[in-house]
Formats: sequence, structure tokens, C-alpha cells
Amino acid sequence: MPVFRGWIVVWAAFACMTVIFGVAYSFAAFFAAFESEFHAQRADVSLVFGLASLLYFGLGAFGGMASDRWGPRVVGVAGMLLIAAGLMVASLADSLPVVYAGYGIGVGLGIALVYTPSMGAVQPWFLRRRGLASGVASAGIGMGTFALPLVAAILIDAGGWRSAMQWLAAITLIAGISAAWRLERDPRRYGLWPDGDAAPAGAPAGGSGPNGLALREIVRTRSFRWMYVSLMVAGVSMFVPFAHLSAGARDAGIGEAQAVALVGLIGIGSLIGRFGVGTLADRFGRLESRVAVELMVGGSMLIWLAGQYSGSWLVFAVFALVFGFSYGGIVSLLPPIVTDLYGTRAVAGGIGVLYSGAAFGSIIGPVLAGAVFDATGSYDIALVGGLICSACSAFCAWTVARMAARGEGST
Repeated sequence: MPVFRGWIVVWAAFACMTVIFGVAYSFAAFFAAFESEFHAQRADVSLVFGLASLLYFGLGAFGGMASDRWGPRVVGVAGMLLIAAGLMVASLADSLPVVYAGYGIGVGLGIALVYTPSMGAVQPWFLRRRGLASGVASAGIGMGTFALPLVAAILIDAGGWRSAMQWLAAITLIAGISAAWRLERDPRRYGLWPDGDAAPAGAPAGGSGPNGLALREIVRTRSFRWMYVSLMVAGVSMFVPFAHLSAGARDAGIGEAQAVALVGLIGIGSLIGRFGVGTLADRFGRLESRVAVELMVGGSMLIWLAGQYSGSWLVFAVFALVFGFSYGGIVSLLPPIVTDLYGTRAVAGGIGVLYSGAAFGSIIGPVLAGAVFDATGSYDIALVGGLICSACSAFCAWTVARMAARGEGST
């Protein structure tokens, strides 16, 4: 029996996510090298990650719209080329602003051209198993978060941070472009229906084609505005660990290798969350599940706070797993939620616009946390702030769930 083509798209998206977010979250392995090489403050170094995050979330809408027009394959390959070029520029940097240009801007723009097209390509291929399919595809983020920071750390030890970046550029060119080439978003081209089901008797081929609201209609709905605010607030807390967890663990007396490994544990937790939350949400409700995982992100900040005072790597590890699980669940749920509420007609563009909300938080959170540390010598205030932001995000997500239950979500 031939493999349903939709699953080929899912695994291609998985590989794309592994590459692009593995590169993005390898920043943790380069943090100390940037501090030392350029004699920089933590807020200044954090801006590298914040700038990349701002761009790939803020411009994801353009990547999505480009994919809706030209297809995810063309846009995804262009993004991979841009990421590789950005890494090469950063590897030759003689000052931190050049790193901003290469790693921050180049990598950020490249991810914007790969992220939403990859996730948007998955949605039209599935209906009943949309949550699972999105979870599998987005699990690549967890895999990349787990694997590539560790690979980067090994490469840095072996040949220095510049050589490590050049190796990451090579991985992006080979693995990234190979994966992006398999992205497709139109089952109608093959006369297929969602989930690999046979077409109903008398139905025209391609019944799984695009349907639903246009992008301009999506952004005018009340539910979308609430989701946008939710993600904007959530971003403040969600991206602090990727920039600062390793540094915070080192401050608490944890060794360098173990501190970098914590980012890998976030990846493991994220993998579990994407598979587990996506599957459970298909059964118990995606909107309700998102409220729960938003609350988990906030609660995890208390575990990090306990780790700072105990100096225990085990406590930090528990934080990384819990945070990764909840963060992974959030990311896996958003694409199918957008598709459930608004259809597949402009799904990539809708996901991209929604993710632009996270752009503000992704630059504010890491940079503000770095500034708080520079001023106070600890992350305590930043962690409490993250808890509050997550609670606000959960309230917004709960409001969307209530609206959808009353049939008000798409009006």
C-alpha cells in the first residue's frame, strides 16, 4: 500500500523545523563565546537572539503569503539559502553588529521564509488527524532544539565558534534544502482528500482543496484579535529560557556542558509535548488544551526560580522538561486552531500574521531579562514577570475558547 503523500509533507516539514530552529536555538551554545569575543553585556548579546526572533515571527506573515501565492517549495528553499548566508556572514564577524546582521537579520529572515510555509503546507492534507500531523511536523522544532545546540557545542570545542557556524551553514544547505524541496500544499493536484480517505461517491476530485476565509477576513475576526494578543503576551515569557537558561544555570554553579545540555532537554520536553498535546487535543479540544499549556509555561517559571536558589542541575532539568512540554504543545496547537476556525484558504498567511504577535514578546522578553540581570544580578524579577505574562495569555486563550463554543469565533 503506498504511503499517503500527506505524511511525506509532514516529515519534510519536520526536517525543515529541525534545521531552522536547531540553528536558531544553537544561540545558547554561542552565548558565552559572544560575551568573551566582543566584551559584551548580556543584554547586548541577547539582542542577537531577540532580533532573529523578532524577524522570523514578525515577517512570518509575508512568508505565509508568499507560500500561498508561489508555493512552500520555492519560498522554503529561498529561506534555507538565506539562513546559510547569514551564518557565513556571522562566522566572519569582527564586531557584534556584524553578528546582528548575519545571525540576527540573515537567520531571522530565512526562518521567516521557511517556518509558516512548512506548517501551512501540512494543514490541507489532514482533517481528523490534523492535530497529530501538526504535532509531528512541529516536533522538528524540539528535535532541532535538542540536537543542534549540542552539536554546536561540540563543534565549538573542536574548532572554535566561527568554524562551528560554518558547519551549521553546510548542514542548512544540504539537509535544509533537501527537506524544503518536498513541501507541497495542494492535495487537489493528486485528486486526494484529507487523511488519505477515499473520495465520497460522486464527489469531484480534490475535495480537500482550499476553503474558508481570505486573509483580510481572518484578521478582522474577534477571535483572531484575542489570539493575537494572547501570543504577543506569551512571547515575553516563552523566549527567555532559550536565551538565558544556560547562562542562569552557569550563574548557579552548573558546569558549561551541563548548562548547554539544558537547552537540549527543552527540546526533549518539546518533542513529547508536540506529540502528546497534539494527540490529546484532537480528542479533548484544541482550544481548551491551549489554555492548559499556557498555564504550564507560567508555572514552570517557579521551577526555574527554585533552581536558581538551590543550584541543583536536577531542578533546572525539571524546569527544562516542563517548559519544553508546554511550549511544544502551544506551538503544535496554533496551526490546527487557525485551520479549524478559518479554513485552509489562507492558512499559511493566517498563521504568519498570528505569529507576528509573538515577535514583540520574543525581542522584549530576552532583552528585558538581560537588562534585569545586568541591573540586579539575578533573573528573579524577570521570572515573576514571565509568570504574570503567561497567566494573561491563558486568559486570552480561554476567551477564544468561550467565543468558539458560542459560535462567535469567526465573526
